[in-house]
Amino acid sequence: MTRFAVIGFGALNVDTLLKVDKIAGAEAESFIHDYTEACGGSAANTIVGLARLGCKVGFIGKVAGDPEGSLQIECFKTEGVNTDGIIHSSKGKSGVCLGFVDKKGARALYINPGVNDSIEFRELQANYITDTQFLHMSSFVGEKSFRAQKKLMSFLPDGVKVSFDPGSLYAQKGLAAIEPIIQNSYIMMPNSVELELITGESDVPQGAALLLQMGVKIVAVKLGANGCYVTDGTEKRAIAPFKVPVADTTGAGDAFNAGFLYGLLHNKTLFECGKLGNFVASRSVMKMGARDGLPYEQNLLLS
Repeated sequence: MTRFAVIGFGALNVDTLLKVDKIAGAEAESFIHDYTEACGGSAANTIVGLARLGCKVGFIGKVAGDPEGSLQIECFKTEGVNTDGIIHSSKGKSGVCLGFVDKKGARALYINPGVNDSIEFRELQANYITDTQFLHMSSFVGEKSFRAQKKLMSFLPDGVKVSFDPGSLYAQKGLAAIEPIIQNSYIMMPNSVELELITGESDVPQGAALLLQMGVKIVAVKLGANGCYVTDGTEKRAIAPFKVPVADTTGAGDAFNAGFLYGLLHNKTLFECGKLGNFVASRSVMKMGARDGLPYEQNLLLS
């Protein structure tokens, strides 16, 4: 019996989100309505989402000995996330992200990765990583941590299933760069823009089919306000979204990942997994920040 249901591996950033009148272009001005500061990072948000849904989870990442690093550990512990896999750096700064969110919930993000990008393969704890059902990975800005993720693929036992959300950063690297991760992924959860960047295919079902041909078992494509498209090669389903008022789309894809993985862990059908992903994402976008709106297991719409 594995110790964890899911372990996350990705960047840890403290997000400062500014609610603005509009996202200003070069030489333009806007004004700030409100702001909030919260812990973030794509895989980290997904792991917190899973923790709230009652799953036993842990995390692999890196922080420095600064207030932002301490805040990340505190946030995880408050949510019930195991932090034994987090590497503590004696120098440098923890990652931070500055985000601008407009009236419609659209956003622009600026990331200062700090020690996130200094993870080396030798720093990873083998017995921690292999003691899980799923390893959920998201992107880093820098190459060193990206190389550690790719190298890890060769050392994972068959019992650990890789869940991969490439994000725009890895999608922009192109297929050849991330192929070692794709080929070892049990499930991939890109959005439609990322899918096209990776596969060169603008048609979502065809792009998903290309990932399946590369060895991925399940592809869940996030379509924002249009819900999602899910396939395992046999079943192919477009799943409608939940219509809700949108405050902020930050972390919506991470929330979707949490709902979908929860479904897989509980042996739900592909359609049910997609519906759960859509539901968790819909709760997330109703509040500012990536985590405030994440639901708890008793709030899940399972019917």
